[in-house]
Amino acid sequence: MFKKISDSFAGLEWTIVSGIFLILSLLLLLTRRELPVDPAWVTIVLSGYPLLYLALTRLFKEKWISSALLISMAMIASLYVGEIFAAGEVAFIMSIGAILEDKTVERAKKGIKNLISLTPVQGRKLTSNTSGTVEEMIPAVQIQAGDILRILPGEAIPVDGEIKTGNTSVDQSIITGESLPVDKGAGDAVFCGTINRFGSIDIAATNVGKDSSLQKLIRMVQEAENKKAPIQRIADKWSVWLVPIALIIAICAFLSTGDLVRGVTVLVVFCPCALVLATPTSVMAAIGQATKHGVIIKSGEALENMGKVDCIAFDKTGTLTEGKLVVADIFPVLDGIDEKQLLTLASSAEACSEHPLAKAIVNYAKTQQISQKPTAGFRMFPGKGITAVVDGEPLLCGTLNFLNENQITLGDSVLSILHKFQAQGKATILVAKDKALAGIITLSDTLRKSAPYMVAELHKMNTQVVLLTGDYVQTAEYFAEKAGIHFVKSELLPEDKVGSIAALEKQGRTVCMIGDGVNDAPALKTAHVGVAVSSSGSDIAVDAADIALVGDDIAKIPYLKRLSNTTVHTIKFNITLSMIINFVAIILSVAGILTPVSGALVHNAGSVLVVLNGALLYDRKLYVTDTSRTARMHA
Repeated sequence: MFKKISDSFAGLEWTIVSGIFLILSLLLLLTRRELPVDPAWVTIVLSGYPLLYLALTRLFKEKWISSALLISMAMIASLYVGEIFAAGEVAFIMSIGAILEDKTVERAKKGIKNLISLTPVQGRKLTSNTSGTVEEMIPAVQIQAGDILRILPGEAIPVDGEIKTGNTSVDQSIITGESLPVDKGAGDAVFCGTINRFGSIDIAATNVGKDSSLQKLIRMVQEAENKKAPIQRIADKWSVWLVPIALIIAICAFLSTGDLVRGVTVLVVFCPCALVLATPTSVMAAIGQATKHGVIIKSGEALENMGKVDCIAFDKTGTLTEGKLVVADIFPVLDGIDEKQLLTLASSAEACSEHPLAKAIVNYAKTQQISQKPTAGFRMFPGKGITAVVDGEPLLCGTLNFLNENQITLGDSVLSILHKFQAQGKATILVAKDKALAGIITLSDTLRKSAPYMVAELHKMNTQVVLLTGDYVQTAEYFAEKAGIHFVKSELLPEDKVGSIAALEKQGRTVCMIGDGVNDAPALKTAHVGVAVSSSGSDIAVDAADIALVGDDIAKIPYLKRLSNTTVHTIKFNITLSMIINFVAIILSVAGILTPVSGALVHNAGSVLVVLNGALLYDRKLYVTDTSRTARMHA
């Protein structure tokens, strides 16, 4: 019951009512008028009760001497000498500080629910009997290691397993963040939660239930979330020293002068209200400014930690890159065929395919106003390629192995060119006509135009930049070189990214992770600061992160770091200012110049100064990246 009353009175509505009655009390004080009951009593009840409850709870239950205890002592001492307004003022300022801080540390926690929702709920189990093979849909929790499961095109794979029969392409972005579906065949491993895009496959379950890759991913996010301790107020950190020091000075003032009022005044001005307000007001103003520039900061802890970051780790796909496949090269090989003709043949043949590479080729052909030729006899070979008859001529599009299976050989010069494309991280489609290679079409993700500028700015700020990606080595190194990143780790699973961040932290680095995919969620939670690219990112990544970029402008990262540095500087200045004001006020209180009421007003003025200085951060002219300019510079 006592806690419910405290929580109710500490709410914004009752705090506003408390402030109104405190203002009425101040007006009566200034006009020297009196009422039968001072309005400040309402403030004392509404703002003082939660304060007193917090102080006693921390003292007796948690064995913790907090700043709330010192302020409660000042409130009670003021009441003892009849200074009602002074008692209400210190209680009200503390309530305001608590509300401001609560606003800065609220964190969204729906990410775990979204992640769990991705877990497949059923699977198609194959069993054999006298009449043959029988398919049975069973709950995923009933699947055991060794069970044979059939996965049809478009279905989520319910457990980790190994392909026994069939060929397909699997979208593994949820686990590895890879931008392209991965071709799979017999003997290859598949992961829980990934999507079978094309062919039907039969798999043998290996890791099931809590041992599956997706469940491990969920546990990593949960564990990282639990490691995040709440911010402890800076005044509370110092309260172990503040309380005895305040008491000693107050007692000495009383004993040396014989004036109890002087001792009470010392307690009133010693209250660390300005100290309590120093952090949350600056943080709220900075969060407000960041919001204006499309950066959502979820907590004051994240903002402060960002100022300490000296290493930023980037995911590749959808973060440093656009996350969209585009045609990069059209390379004719066969005599008599030019780029336009090669694109016409390939787009006509691939028009019936649902593969992402095929769709990218068809879409590109449309932008080039290429008309498709009549196509017949389309056949798809999952994980390999397609065949079709285009304008009466047999055509084959697919992988190198697919061409070899169809007795189409490539010369050493063509193989050299093919390896060059693959070294650049590009996906390749080989187009064959009449049993001869007609040409090569490559597709690639594209680096964000602002990425090189952004990396260069971070290097100027003495910040190490690292690329952590699930993509292949060649792809990762190619894009890292283009962006100007010198430290690269590739072919990483989610737990590998977490391990890489932990290794950097062991080296004494304060790490910020920037990503957009579900597979980045554990790393975003593990790092000191997690930043999600929200426009291309999953809801889970955004929920797991401490900061989210509205849109996909990663050039805002240097601005975010500068804002964090400025905020930390402002907080330190406010703390210093509040301590100086308190020190001067204590001297004046001991000298008898200040009374509890005038001391409360001085104390209030110090709090106002701190709030105003922190609020100036909202309109502070900080450097904001001109993305249009940087895009032109690096186009």
